[in-house]
Amino acid sequence: MEDLQKAHALRKIQIQERLRDFSKVSSDDFFYELCFCVMTPQSNAFKCDEIVSILKEKDFLYKDFKISPILKRRTRFYKHKSEYLKTLKKQFGSIREHITGMPSVELREFLVKNVKGIGYKEASHFLRNVGHRDLAILDRHILRNLVKHKVIEAIPESLNRQKYMDIEQKFSQFSRKIKIPLDELDLLFWSQETGKIFK
Repeated sequence: MEDLQKAHALRKIQIQERLRDFSKVSSDDFFYELCFCVMTPQSNAFKCDEIVSILKEKDFLYKDFKISPILKRRTRFYKHKSEYLKTLKKQFGSIREHITGMPSVELREFLVKNVKGIGYKEASHFLRNVGHRDLAILDRHILRNLVKHKVIEAIPESLNRQKYMDIEQKFSQFSRKIKIPLDELDLLFWSQETGKIFK
């Protein structure tokens, strides 16, 4: 715990600045943040961010063009994800209305039920990236660290809703115990794994 607290102290200012950046994301960019989170499962987050930059430049939300070639060299399961993004584009008008008017936990449930390609991890990731707090993003980086720090015994083979909520609760309890906010601890773990404070 002391090592974590020291590591957090070294990166605290950068981490808090990054979280403030998330809180300033405009509603116009919510669509592209959702696109990012649809693409990240089992894929490199930096490559997915590269895709988002291209989609933004080409104005994907409002213009029609073939996106599978853009995804093909940058993300796994690009055919499925291309279809998910096209469906998201069609649905985004109604989804956007919910995004601006629901509490975090309810909104996460809504996204999981209504956006193809989005599970609890991806929904939590999206919400954190647009300024919501205190939701766990249980990706492989985080789970490995939770095992390392004996918060959980092992990385689960799969994460259904109940398992996700159980681990999220344990993660939250651990963050309170070591006095590092959940969102900051998430970014700390991620930066220790990747060398960067990203998103």
